[in-house]
Amino acid sequence: MDIDILYKDDYLLVVDKPEGLPIHMTQGMPHDADYLTKVIGKQLGCSVYNVHRLDAKTSGIVLLALSPEIAHELTLLFEQKKITKTYHAIVRENPGSGTFDNKVKNQGKRGSKNAVTHYNTMKTVSTTICYKEFENVSLSLVEVTPETGRWHQIRQHFAQARFDIIGDNNHGDRMLNKIIAEKTGISRLLLHASSLQFEHPITKEVRTYISELPVSFNQLLHSEFI
Repeated sequence: MDIDILYKDDYLLVVDKPEGLPIHMTQGMPHDADYLTKVIGKQLGCSVYNVHRLDAKTSGIVLLALSPEIAHELTLLFEQKKITKTYHAIVRENPGSGTFDNKVKNQGKRGSKNAVTHYNTMKTVSTTICYKEFENVSLSLVEVTPETGRWHQIRQHFAQARFDIIGDNNHGDRMLNKIIAEKTGISRLLLHASSLQFEHPITKEVRTYISELPVSFNQLLHSEFI
């Protein structure tokens, strides 16, 4: 497996992570399982360090450090909200534009945390899908900018508002996901980290990196049942 590297220098690199690949080793994974830092380390022949989270099921841009010192600097930028992340998702119905600020659950822990997610609907299409109380379900391509970085924040916020992200079987609508998978063959989580903007900790240049939407997004929005 070769990972697409969007940028690399002596301090850090920006990569385009494929869907289904974890960023780092987690409990329950086989000892020989692939994960991003391992694959990139082998690809480049050096150690790499993750500085932010991107769910395994989510594709798109990931920022990595090439030393513990740079990892610390980049982690601080994320904690200080000095890095802008933009995502795209396909969701059920049309959420319009606005901000979600409900609390979201912690991973594997009790309680919840404050979270803020801004969103803007870019395109909506109608389908012939009818199930439960829904008739001719609409699907929308939404641009999402999280202000905080909680566990599954975007997925939880859209599910709370019943604008479930397609392919999300943890928080979303499993019946709709199954129908879409049967009709189109698309079963992945339709959430993509599409851009990242940050100030380079050494050069102080403001850099922006963009990852094009995966083919599956356009395939779904132009499927025959629409």
